[in-house]
Amino acid sequence: MASKAVPSCRLVFCLLMSAAVLRPGLGLYTVNSVYGDTIILPCRLDVPQNLMFGKWKYEKPDGSPVFIAFRSSTKKSVQYDDVPEYKDRLSLSENYTLSISNARIGDEKRFVCMLVTEDNVFEAPTVVKVFKQPSKPEIVSKAPFLETEQLKKLGDCVSEDSYPDANITWYRNGKVLQPLDRAVVIIFTKQMDPVTQLYTMTSSLEYKATKADIHMPFTCSVTYYGPSGQNTVYSEQAVFDIYYPTEQVTMQVLPPKNAIKEGDNITLTCLGNGNPPPEEFLFYLPGQPEGIRSSNTYTLADVRRNATGDYKCSLIDKKNMIASTAITVHYLDLSLNPSGEVTKQIGDTLPVSCTISASRNATVVWMKDNIRLRSSPSFSSLHYQDAGNYVCETALQEVEGLKKRESLTLIVEGKPQIKMTKKTDPSGLSKTIICHVEGFPKPAIQWTITGSGSVINQTEESPYINGRYYSKIIISPEENVTLTCTAENQLERTVNSLNVSANENREKVNDQAKLIVGIVVGLLLAALVAGVVYWLYMKKSKTASKHVNKDLGNMEENKKLEENNHKTEA
Repeated sequence: MASKAVPSCRLVFCLLMSAAVLRPGLGLYTVNSVYGDTIILPCRLDVPQNLMFGKWKYEKPDGSPVFIAFRSSTKKSVQYDDVPEYKDRLSLSENYTLSISNARIGDEKRFVCMLVTEDNVFEAPTVVKVFKQPSKPEIVSKAPFLETEQLKKLGDCVSEDSYPDANITWYRNGKVLQPLDRAVVIIFTKQMDPVTQLYTMTSSLEYKATKADIHMPFTCSVTYYGPSGQNTVYSEQAVFDIYYPTEQVTMQVLPPKNAIKEGDNITLTCLGNGNPPPEEFLFYLPGQPEGIRSSNTYTLADVRRNATGDYKCSLIDKKNMIASTAITVHYLDLSLNPSGEVTKQIGDTLPVSCTISASRNATVVWMKDNIRLRSSPSFSSLHYQDAGNYVCETALQEVEGLKKRESLTLIVEGKPQIKMTKKTDPSGLSKTIICHVEGFPKPAIQWTITGSGSVINQTEESPYINGRYYSKIIISPEENVTLTCTAENQLERTVNSLNVSANENREKVNDQAKLIVGIVVGLLLAALVAGVVYWLYMKKSKTASKHVNKDLGNMEENKKLEENNHKTEA
């Protein structure tokens, strides 16, 4: 945009007048630049045909001009005035556009482009604005912790190297913090570096915390102006440890209360819900009115059943803030009578009792030789099969590891008892003699044979079960013999004998032979009788035939006589 022409005057006078006075009718033009960048200032004037030269100047605060660059239109030469702050920073193009490198805050001035003809001076002012984005805000000097009901400095939000200066805002969980009497106090300060003319902003926050601030994030932001307008940059979040007094005390027990048994070590832990938690407490044991000062844990070793009772703990300075818990030390006693190794005689009576004493109902199991019994054993009259290893076992199901067991090894002794039996082989040639023995300890059996005979199998024994077994001998006596069975153990020696007759064998053999001969003779006689009967039968059959024929002849003669008689009478 061209300025108004200056009336005719001498050139030097016109330049001086134009340097001192802003030409009327010329509007202001602003160039926004970034700190450190290059400032581009177009002349914004149409170059006249009769241009002699162009010049750039800036105005001091008092309005006096300072010329900084000159370019002749005829000689095509450029000259820069000796202005220290712009040394080696200026560049003037052919179209009279002025460039200023490495923009500084001091470059915020009003610059004027001047185009001079022989009879006129044209001017175009440009205002330069320089902007510097501040550093990302940072919360520094952070408090190690905040306390409820106490106004305490939380920290400082700092943002550096800004131009122009900027504003700082505090946030709690994303919401703006506004000053609040005795709860939120914000103090804002700014400082300018005298060399760079850049600002450092600091905002201090004093804050009265509550328990609601636990894990709550605090941030701050800086809002500044740049070439494109207003912008905001946010800091990183900061979370603070919130201190608050203990309001409740609780007690924990290890192992769990329902599993404590005699011999265990009990650890009592007392906890306060404050932050930081209390480090010392008073522990009160059952029946002891005075507390025992300790850290937050107290251990009782190898407890007995008399440790059952109420346990308490409280704060050192607030004894009325107390916690309590009831502890039961579980126990289990088992008494087996009799126990160990017991030796009784067969037929004796043996009462057995398994007595249980426990902190709660206990299960009882009886085992005999590792086999579970349906009921407890009762011995009104002992038998050999009653002997064995008995175990009475009891346990509290709710308390792991609390079980007891006692054992009874029952030995049933008895003197040897003998019973002998005889069995004859169907052929009658041999006899099996069995000696049945009952007794404990196991009796030894010995056979004695009086007489002669063939012993087919001298001895054969059965397994020894429940105090009983047998020994058998197979014999074929040639004469009457006596077999003696002797059974002997540590208690007694018992003897029993059995007579075996040889005649019995012979008679039986003779009877069998006679029976066979009788059968054979009977068969022969039967055959003879059958032959005689057959001969008689055949003979009788022939005689009968002759008589029949004779009878038939007589009948015919009689018939003829009768016929003749009839004729005579006629």
